[in-house]
Amino acid sequence: MTTRDTLRNKVALVGVGESDIGKVPTMSGLGLNAQAARRALDDAGLKVGDIDGVLTAYSFTEPYFMLGTVLCEYLGLKPRFNASMVVGGASPAVMLKHAAEAIATGQADTVLVCAGENRATGQSRDQAVAALMAVGHPYFERPYGPSIPGFYAMISRRHMHEFGTTEEQLAAAAVTARYHASLHPNAHMRKPITVADVMASKPIADPLKMLDCCLLSDAGGAFIVTSAERARDMKVRPVWLAGIAEYHTHEHLMCAPSLTEFGAKESGEAAYRMAGLGPQDVDVAELYDCFTVVPIIELEELGLCGRGEGGAYFADGRARIGGGAVPINTHGGMLSHAHAGAAGGLFGIVEAVRQLRGGLGPRQVEGAEVALVHNEGGILSSHCSLLLTREPR
Repeated sequence: MTTRDTLRNKVALVGVGESDIGKVPTMSGLGLNAQAARRALDDAGLKVGDIDGVLTAYSFTEPYFMLGTVLCEYLGLKPRFNASMVVGGASPAVMLKHAAEAIATGQADTVLVCAGENRATGQSRDQAVAALMAVGHPYFERPYGPSIPGFYAMISRRHMHEFGTTEEQLAAAAVTARYHASLHPNAHMRKPITVADVMASKPIADPLKMLDCCLLSDAGGAFIVTSAERARDMKVRPVWLAGIAEYHTHEHLMCAPSLTEFGAKESGEAAYRMAGLGPQDVDVAELYDCFTVVPIIELEELGLCGRGEGGAYFADGRARIGGGAVPINTHGGMLSHAHAGAAGGLFGIVEAVRQLRGGLGPRQVEGAEVALVHNEGGILSSHCSLLLTREPR
């Protein structure tokens, strides 16, 4: 039996934390990671010395190449398992998978996973725009000047062409995210918006407008993973990893097999198999939403609705808490809660843990027992899906 086959219920998430979010000019990206880590440790009732594994992602605002070891130095950690991972926005979910594999194979007992940076105040506007332009194949795409919004605009337009998805349906995804963020005390943007507001916002890359695009935030997030045996003795309710899988189809959009079918279907199906669950078992879903078309595609590929039905799912109100179906991005997602590099997807994991613990007031999904989280990196190129449960199954 492989490590992959043995991950079900072998580890649990026992602490989650997020830094101050929004514009935090008094803190560096490293400081935001440290603040989130401290809060995750406090949440779990652990001390720095209890951590023997650390995984972190990357930073566009910090000058460090080996961010993982720098964070260990900053926190006073000397782990026996440490790495920095670069899988774009999929990094947090992939780091959870690596943490689980490390614990299952005895490389570590308790792993801290962090991501985040000061994207809002640590970069000038020109630097932020330059980062958006530094994508695409260096020989066959970049010379023509594409941007990240431009690539996702192409995907949006193709989805609209094939399935009749409308700009108003895209806008509904942003409106839903903002409604959920209005219920979250630490969200970057909490003022409610309407479909008309999204439609009237500044054009970015047709058909995407400003409010179809994710935020640029100062933010850091963290979670702590430990063995099933140790988790049962923690002061907080552990949340169990039931299934997790990744799938990678391309790096550059010119090499993508399709503009409407990506790797979420494969990673989702493998995660469902490991967990012994299916889409019908999911109570709440936290889906990567760097642009409004992305959670629409993920909804469809992960089996939460039919192909071509994702836009209507948002427009009909089914994605809202209390909307009669699986609520999507109950914290507000990257469109309204926060986006700061790899931290965007990590906050979906944090929110899933909190939903399964319960007690979130008006943001709580009643009776939540199973949460689905999906992270994607690149231009819908790297995918990692995971299922968390309130109790071992």
